Amino acid sequence: MLYNGVVSMKKLRVEDAVGHVLCHDLTRIIKGEMKGPQFRKGHVVREEDIPMLLSMGKEHLFVWEMQPGMVHEDEAAERLAGMCRGDNIRQSGHEEGKIELFALGDGLFHLDVDRLNRINALEDIIIVTRHSPSPVKQGDKLAGVKAIPLVIPEERLRQAEAIVGGAPLMAVLPYRLQNAWVIITGNEVAKGLVNDTFTPVIIEKLGAYGITVKQQLVVGDGIDNVAGAIKAARGEKPDMILCTGGMSVDPDDNTPGAIKQSGAALVTYGAPVQPGAMFLLGYYEDGTPIMGLPGCVMYAATTVFDMVLPRIAAGLRMTKQDFTRMGHGGLCLSCGKCHYPICPFGKG
Repeated sequence: MLYNGVVSMKKLRVEDAVGHVLCHDLTRIIKGEMKGPQFRKGHVVREEDIPMLLSMGKEHLFVWEMQPGMVHEDEAAERLAGMCRGDNIRQSGHEEGKIELFALGDGLFHLDVDRLNRINALEDIIIVTRHSPSPVKQGDKLAGVKAIPLVIPEERLRQAEAIVGGAPLMAVLPYRLQNAWVIITGNEVAKGLVNDTFTPVIIEKLGAYGITVKQQLVVGDGIDNVAGAIKAARGEKPDMILCTGGMSVDPDDNTPGAIKQSGAALVTYGAPVQPGAMFLLGYYEDGTPIMGLPGCVMYAATTVFDMVLPRIAAGLRMTKQDFTRMGHGGLCLSCGKCHYPICPFGKG
């Protein structure tokens, strides 16, 4: 029986089957002790297996007869895992021709989706992953790789390796940013008319990525007031600056203008995400990010800030295109109990 014209299934004497691949499970039965597979389909027969096989009454075996130019599923999985495995990723052992990849530490799972899709368009091999980019914890499962048949053509793996090139498909990027300044805007807060309920939320969200709030400043409305606070923050060289409030189009909401006046190059003011449409992101010449956070971050369980923060924390520089892609999957469904990130929000 031929497989792709180059691999044949044959019945061979046990002694002649060494180096070939079993076509089916072989069950071992010991009365009162066990009944189950002693050798599984896909096992490569070894010299040391012969006594056990004979004791099981197996004098002949049905095997795939390996031919030049073909690769066993275990070797194929190893090579696929090597194409995928970047920094901070470990792999499992083989299980039925499959290898799984796991995070070695906390960080942002980052994947080249274009190259992944090109590899999965090839025959005989698959690479399946979690969504990218997404925050992960140490030990989280990231991906699984497998050859579909028991043996595949070497050329198929070479095609995949050519697509991958010199850089692995995926990595877990550690969180790099360590501290932030928070600037709370609004006369009502500055005059003590209302309590600041925004900053505690920010502190909690930043803490999830190992970022501490270095300083909090409360300033009244007005572009000059907010811009002055930003200037003071920049003088302390924080890893990021966050401005809360004053992000709508109301005449008194001056935060976007103040951020622009402070010298930041705006990536976006407005994002195709709900909640969080009035979000702002900019960068200074030294690479420091500054964000303007709309009021929804204070009361909604999950917003655009939750989508952006892990990327910023991992040191990724976001672009306008990153935000334009957020519209697909950018609608929060306001579930009774929030399960983010295990939900469709942000999964464009």
